[in-house]
Amino acid sequence: MAVSQIVAQSHFIFGVQTGVVNNLCYIDEQTIIFPAGNNCVRYNLDEQSQKFIPGIEKSQGIQALAISPDRRYLAVSERGEKGIISVYDLQKEQNKKRKTLTGGDIAVQEFVCMAFSHDSKYLISQSGAPDWTLFYWVWQKQKVLATLNTGGLTNPVYQVSFNPQDNTQICVSGNGVFKLIQYAKGSLKQFNALKKKANNYLSHDWMSEKRVIASTETGQLLVFESGELRWEMNVISKTSTQDSERTVEKKQEATVPSQPPRVTVIKAYSKGFVCSAGLGMVFLFEKMEDKDGYRKCSEIQIPPDPYSNDPSQAEQQEFVSLCISPSEETLTGCTDRGQLYSIALSSAEIGKQGDQAQFDFLTESFHSDTITDLSICYCKPIVATCSLDRSVRIWNFETNSLEVYKEFQEQAFSVALHPAGLFILVGFCDKLRLLNLLISDIRPFMEFNVRGCRECAFSNGGHLFAAVNGTVIHIYSTITFENVRNMKGHNGKVRSIVWSDDDSRLVSCGMDGAVYEWNTLTSKRESECVLKTCMYTSIAISPDAKIVFAVGTDCTLKEIQDHHILKDVPAEDVTYTAVAFSQSGRMLFTGTSSGTVRVMKYPLPTHKDCIEYQGHAAPITKMIITTDDQFLLTVAEDGCLLIWKIIDQERHGLKRDKAIYYSEEILITKTDLEDKNQNMLELKTRVEELKVENQFQLRLKGMDHEKEVKEMTDKFMQEIESLKTKYQVLKADKKKMESDHKESLEKVMERNTKEKLDLESTSLQNLMLEYERYQDLQHKSQKMQEEYERQLQNTEERKTQALEDHTQHYESRLKENLFKLKESEDKAQQQQQEYEEMIRQIEEDADREILDIRAKYERILKEEKDTCLRLKDETGIMRKKFSSLQREIGDKNLETEKLRLEHQKLQGVIKSLEKDIVGLKREIHERDETIQDKEKCNYDMRMKNSDLEKFKFVLEYKINDLKKQIEPRENSIIEMREQIQKMEEELGQFKRKNTQLELNITELKLKLKVTDEDKRKEMQRVRNMKTLVQRFKTDLHHCVELIQEPKKLKDSVCELYSSYVQADVHSPRCLLLSLQ
Repeated sequence: MAVSQIVAQSHFIFGVQTGVVNNLCYIDEQTIIFPAGNNCVRYNLDEQSQKFIPGIEKSQGIQALAISPDRRYLAVSERGEKGIISVYDLQKEQNKKRKTLTGGDIAVQEFVCMAFSHDSKYLISQSGAPDWTLFYWVWQKQKVLATLNTGGLTNPVYQVSFNPQDNTQICVSGNGVFKLIQYAKGSLKQFNALKKKANNYLSHDWMSEKRVIASTETGQLLVFESGELRWEMNVISKTSTQDSERTVEKKQEATVPSQPPRVTVIKAYSKGFVCSAGLGMVFLFEKMEDKDGYRKCSEIQIPPDPYSNDPSQAEQQEFVSLCISPSEETLTGCTDRGQLYSIALSSAEIGKQGDQAQFDFLTESFHSDTITDLSICYCKPIVATCSLDRSVRIWNFETNSLEVYKEFQEQAFSVALHPAGLFILVGFCDKLRLLNLLISDIRPFMEFNVRGCRECAFSNGGHLFAAVNGTVIHIYSTITFENVRNMKGHNGKVRSIVWSDDDSRLVSCGMDGAVYEWNTLTSKRESECVLKTCMYTSIAISPDAKIVFAVGTDCTLKEIQDHHILKDVPAEDVTYTAVAFSQSGRMLFTGTSSGTVRVMKYPLPTHKDCIEYQGHAAPITKMIITTDDQFLLTVAEDGCLLIWKIIDQERHGLKRDKAIYYSEEILITKTDLEDKNQNMLELKTRVEELKVENQFQLRLKGMDHEKEVKEMTDKFMQEIESLKTKYQVLKADKKKMESDHKESLEKVMERNTKEKLDLESTSLQNLMLEYERYQDLQHKSQKMQEEYERQLQNTEERKTQALEDHTQHYESRLKENLFKLKESEDKAQQQQQEYEEMIRQIEEDADREILDIRAKYERILKEEKDTCLRLKDETGIMRKKFSSLQREIGDKNLETEKLRLEHQKLQGVIKSLEKDIVGLKREIHERDETIQDKEKCNYDMRMKNSDLEKFKFVLEYKINDLKKQIEPRENSIIEMREQIQKMEEELGQFKRKNTQLELNITELKLKLKVTDEDKRKEMQRVRNMKTLVQRFKTDLHHCVELIQEPKKLKDSVCELYSSYVQADVHSPRCLLLSLQ
């Protein structure tokens, strides 16, 4: 199969990349993003599946992450030859890359932190040492709007952020750095000046548009409002009594005084904020309602690790990142040891009641240091890894889960799984140990005196295993545990060993540049290939064991056959650190020092022909392919285990030659099994006891409920009777009020009719008076009209005079400006001629001086260049002055043209004003006539309206008064009816419940009666039995008295037998058992 048809696809990764700023981000409630290896992983919490966003080519690792507030875009900062920011669209297929941002002309090695604006249009990024430059981007256009130096060599910046409401405000914090920066007019400027001494600000977050909260290395929380310090508190002063006791215990155990807790991360949410509080602790703070401040409401702790050699070590972790889900239901955190924890904030509320809330693992427990080795087995889909963090872990690569893990006192260098998957070899610094894999534990079984075993492996049959001790390879029997053979020959440490499929051969490589093939039956070396210039680190063999593939420090992959190197495949700019060959013999995989995986076809090409995939962020230490060629497993110094799925171009898994069936058996010790059975028996007994106890409690509760129902029934019946009485009284009152209202309404109508007639006569008299007043007003209006006409004529005369004055004034100004313009043109032309002559002379002088200087000072080249540059600058200045004069001439021309246009506009304004005056005169006359007509109509309407409003006011007042008297009573009646209806419904429910309870009681009474009858019969049977036993004792006593007379004794016994022994009893012993 050609290499173009083979694809290694990242399938699942165990581990988290520490040292990445803001390395936890929620996309939605079910999906979280974190860096692992050289990838960003989208982990679905419900489906427990992963999707990968690989790093860029030749990336040296991820530096920081930032997610936009709308959770659509992800910015990833990566180190390399120059710092690069990649922005991905998380809503597109395959997480499409939108833009790539770089420092441009500014040399940037890395961007240490980033943040999006609240509308996701802008991005700020902080470069690292030595410049510490803040970039302000319009990232979709890849345009830098402004830059600003924010830090220094001794003042690194840790975090940047946008104001949640204002795109132009930025906060920057770091060691001795806390700046609020404003973007305005194309530049960034600081607008706050702290008067407080410099602190090491580890984190900050915006609580509102004006308020920022920051945390320090000494455990202080500082709140700034509009750039001014509002209040501060020490997080340790608010710790609980339990936490204080734990701190006291740790102080007693420690040899040095404890430091104040570092508040490494702080995160705001709607109720307040959450922050780390030293080792293994997180505090929740809520905003106080009665005053401006925050109070601690809950503490959350990392629980002890029961599988660790020192369970308290888990509490010594420090949180480096915290994030809250979009619905604010879940808090998730990452520690400095690469562990992910989460807790439901509703569980954190329990801490308010006094219980200590504790985190749980978000996924699994990961390695926290370099993974040194890994191994797989044939019978189970598991992989074992060991690490410098002193732990051994067993993973399931089918279910993508952690089966079991255990921490030891020593570092583990090598690991090997038995083919059956029930035993494991682990090489420690002092001994090689064989351990049993139990269902929930890894227990030592046998120890071998092999110190510092860096490589070990079981044979494919499982009956032997090989262990490396420096330059010697020891072969042990898995059955007898005896050292059956030793293979000596390497001059340097052995770095890798591989068994052949039939276990007849063992291939090894070492630091001495030797690759040896051993016969495991005779311990003899059958072939060798030595290259002193290369220190080999890993080997792989073909299924038939004829070809060996080796990689080492000379940056090449070697194909070795019959102790000869057939081919060398160079790695170019990296070093090969691991190699694996498939069972099918068609695929070859190599791991590199940069953490990438390369896929090659076989036979190997003479030139570089491979596909490279981004995987880890550190050199790969070991890689292996599963027995069915479905998965490639790689581990690296970054502490991650990465599972690759080997597929073809159509995204299908490779076709298997034969089906592989995995066993499900596990080991369990006899003691564990007995303890388990004993616990089950005890639990069954406890269940039976609880059943009896619960039945008794139910019986008591039934009696209590029956009593309560009876009391409530009596109470509700009394209330119903009282409400019925009240209803009858209210009904009678209502009828009485209706009759009174009817009588009062008739009286009001009579009184209104009378008042209406009086008002009509009064209004007629007032109308006559108003008509006389109107005549007087009409006479006055005529006089006013004559006066207005006279004033209008005077105004027109003044306007004509003013217009003539303005015309003369502007004409004189125009002549004056034209004269000035001509003078300016003449002057400009003269100056232009002077400057041209001056420039010509200067250029001649400059050329002459340059020739003289070049002839005299040929040895002083730097001074000559400086003089030339100075003269060119002066020439440029003269040219700029000339161009400025030309611009001034153009400005004067424009001003003259503006004045001409202004004169034309004024002429037009004058004509339009004359037309307006004529129109206004006509309009005044028409409006005077209209005013007179409308005044007449308005007067009539006012009189009518005033009369009607008076009458309406009186009627409304009386109607409202009556309504106010009626409405309360009607409302109370409606409420009473609704209350009666509800009570009747409740009464019906209680009746139904009573009926059900009576049925239950009747049924229980019947059961009790049957039980009593059975009990009575049983008691009667017991009494009969006692009587029978007493009679038998009496008869037996009589028989004993005849012990000296055998014949009578015999007759008596036979008679006794016939009297008491039943038909189904066939022996005296049965009789005794029956009686007992």
